[in-house]
Amino acid sequence: MKEGKIFVVGIGPGGRAHMTGAAIEAIERSEAVIGYKTYIDLIIDMISGKEVLGYGMKRETERCRAALELAGEGKTVALVSSGDCGVYGMAGIMLEIAAESGTETDIEIVPGVPAANSAAACLGAPLMHDYATISLSDLLTDWNVIEKRLECAAQADFVICLYNPRSKGRREHIEKARNIIMRHRDESTPVGIVHSAMRDGQSATATTLGEMLSHEIDMLTTVIIGNSKTYTSELGIITPRGYKL
Repeated sequence: MKEGKIFVVGIGPGGRAHMTGAAIEAIERSEAVIGYKTYIDLIIDMISGKEVLGYGMKRETERCRAALELAGEGKTVALVSSGDCGVYGMAGIMLEIAAESGTETDIEIVPGVPAANSAAACLGAPLMHDYATISLSDLLTDWNVIEKRLECAAQADFVICLYNPRSKGRREHIEKARNIIMRHRDESTPVGIVHSAMRDGQSATATTLGEMLSHEIDMLTTVIIGNSKTYTSELGIITPRGYKL
């Protein structure tokens, strides 16, 4: 029997145009593709004829164990994540489960374009200086820890990129986050709100810290909050790197 292999693949926003060549090659080489069903649907045109296992939310460990099982049968498997698989993605849990199992299966991490970078490109150049990415989902992280990270990032004047800002069952976290950041930022601080970056239905809005909550924000949204030097021009939101002009 041939040896199996697992590619943990970051598919970026989802379309081929913004997917790395290595990611496309890994999916093409794979006999089976596993992932959250929403992400599987983004690459449906690439996986015809392959064994496909689509899962719902909160079943990450099942996906990883299924990948190990198929690789144990000698198959090449692509375990896919949107964005970069190492940023709030499947790379970490896959390696944790593989280490726990003692498997000798070859596992290769294939990076992709993170949501922060896709969203930033829609807005201009808001991430040109130091920035922090913080997820507002408290499914796996205590909210008091998230609050502390928001406080520290705001106080240190990082540009802040918020992932998972609001869901149907988690409406107030984005409001609490905005209020924490406003302790250290002026209400006129530029904010970018991007929905479905680089996908069908994309929208990008430039607003301010004071006005950001008047715009639609959901789980398909990435929010980028500028630092004290960030400004908005006709060309977009810009965070200066510090070059002399």
